[in-house]
Amino acid sequence: MPIRQLSETMINQIAAGEVVERPASVVKELVENALDAGADRIEIVTAGGGLNLIRVCDDGAGIPQAELALAVARHCTSKLSHDIHDIRSLGFRGEALPSIGSVARLSIRSRTENADAAAEISVDGGRVSATRPAAANRGTMVEVRDLFFATPARLKFMKGTRAEASAITDVVKRIAVAFPAVHFSISGSDRNPLDLQPCGDGEEGRLARIADVMGAEFPQNALALDAEREGVRLTGHVSIPGYSRGNALQQYAYVNGRPVRDKLIASAIRGAYADVLARDRHAVAALFLSIDPADVDVNVHPAKADVRFRDPGLVRGLIVGAVRQALAGAGIRPASTGAAAMMGAFRAPERQAYASAGARSGFSGHRYAGPAGDYDLGRSPQRPLERGFAEDQAGFDAGPLDSADARAGIADAPARAERMALGAARAQVHGNYIVAQTTDSLVIVDQHAAHERLVYEALKQALESRDVPAQMLLLPEIVDLPEEDAERLALHAETFRRFGLGLERFGPGAVIVRETPAMLGETDVGQLVRDLADELADTDTAEALKARLDRVASTMACHGSVRSGRLMRPEEMNALLRQMEATPGSATCNHGRPTYVELKLADIERLFGRR
Repeated sequence: MPIRQLSETMINQIAAGEVVERPASVVKELVENALDAGADRIEIVTAGGGLNLIRVCDDGAGIPQAELALAVARHCTSKLSHDIHDIRSLGFRGEALPSIGSVARLSIRSRTENADAAAEISVDGGRVSATRPAAANRGTMVEVRDLFFATPARLKFMKGTRAEASAITDVVKRIAVAFPAVHFSISGSDRNPLDLQPCGDGEEGRLARIADVMGAEFPQNALALDAEREGVRLTGHVSIPGYSRGNALQQYAYVNGRPVRDKLIASAIRGAYADVLARDRHAVAALFLSIDPADVDVNVHPAKADVRFRDPGLVRGLIVGAVRQALAGAGIRPASTGAAAMMGAFRAPERQAYASAGARSGFSGHRYAGPAGDYDLGRSPQRPLERGFAEDQAGFDAGPLDSADARAGIADAPARAERMALGAARAQVHGNYIVAQTTDSLVIVDQHAAHERLVYEALKQALESRDVPAQMLLLPEIVDLPEEDAERLALHAETFRRFGLGLERFGPGAVIVRETPAMLGETDVGQLVRDLADELADTDTAEALKARLDRVASTMACHGSVRSGRLMRPEEMNALLRQMEATPGSATCNHGRPTYVELKLADIERLFGRR
């Protein structure tokens, strides 16, 4: 077939296939344009999940009438300097508007501050109209109707109206977190309205916007981050281990103000919480990376959601180190939502249901219908005393109660212990749970989970303070690999040696392994080396071996800790509480389960109707 030049319309539709995946992609591009124009207020209106209508209005700088035709032409932009590596705006390609116009009915109305009137231009399935006068205030209004009418095959891949509307909301929320001083509003016939008021540019403003987007409980359960390494700065907030989610949708990441979904950042968050969260739980986070634009490539994909770092190991190490330092510095801290869950567990729904049923039926005497039939207060053993307290008490003398579990008395712990985070041990129940009292709360500790964390942290500290002992293989093992994998492993050989793995190059496309970590015992050397090569190819870091050693340490800690059912003396219980307070991450065991729960005195009083 002969080579021929594609038509302008087909070129735009191909570009639209990369840039405009769904209505949310259109909203993202238009909102980013408004922010690049310096808007302080952005209003979004949608209908039909964005397929019928998307309208974005802003109060930004506007587009001069003479430049409107250029705005809908390909590769025309005001945001790109002469240096392609120095990108400081959200948009820069100049493809969004012409791509949208090639698959939808697009109209743009704009007015600059000094213009006498506004101007308008429209694009209908790739056909551009002439510029015409219009009436509008300063700023720009972009309206997109009948999305994908020019490419109906794309409509088959769209989800329902509600799903598309939800995706638009998510896109706007992610952008809004990075711009807390801007007022965002979303409305339309296909959604519940959302109005994000401006919060200011400072740290407090950002945290307030994060609370608006991620929930009011997040700031109460968040740790602040502020770290810098070799010119890369990380700020933001991450959740404490006790406050987590079942998926990673509540992890927001930004690079120079640009919202991104980067697998390296997601992997770093997962690695930082590996020891304190269960595998099916995910931290809540809002991370902001500031980096020299020359050290990050934002031109990886037309949708601009992916980035590539020049030094991925530096970025990953910064995130993991900063998060772990914040977790260590937070001490022992329960989630604010734990008390509510505990309150719910203490409630008796069936009893409440019968009580409310009695109230609805006009119950005011001594009888009501319950599970066991009619209830007569006069025959109840819980009836009010008919005689004085002294008379009833005279016949009651059970003497001291023998209990194998309740061994810690008020006199067994110093008074200052109640002022500590986990308080003073008062009892051990069911051979596994320590009940402690602070000045204003009740604490229940899982002794096995708590001691498991303490042993694990001690083992990890021993691993980090010195090289891991290695065991010499009787017969060195040669592992064949692709040349590039063998080269990567050789470059990290010194790091592996610290962890007890001795390997070196053995000709083209192979490495020879002479030592393995003693902690691993008998292991599949070939599979271990291939797993390490895969991780290096994916993240350019040698964390897999350390993670494997940590898992061995976790297993050792589990088997070497205080077992469930062991009876503990009062001084042992209090010593365990003090160690927990001094050990980072001790609010959860190394499997991610909580080691203790806390119920405030005020909550207990509410349970008994005192508040």
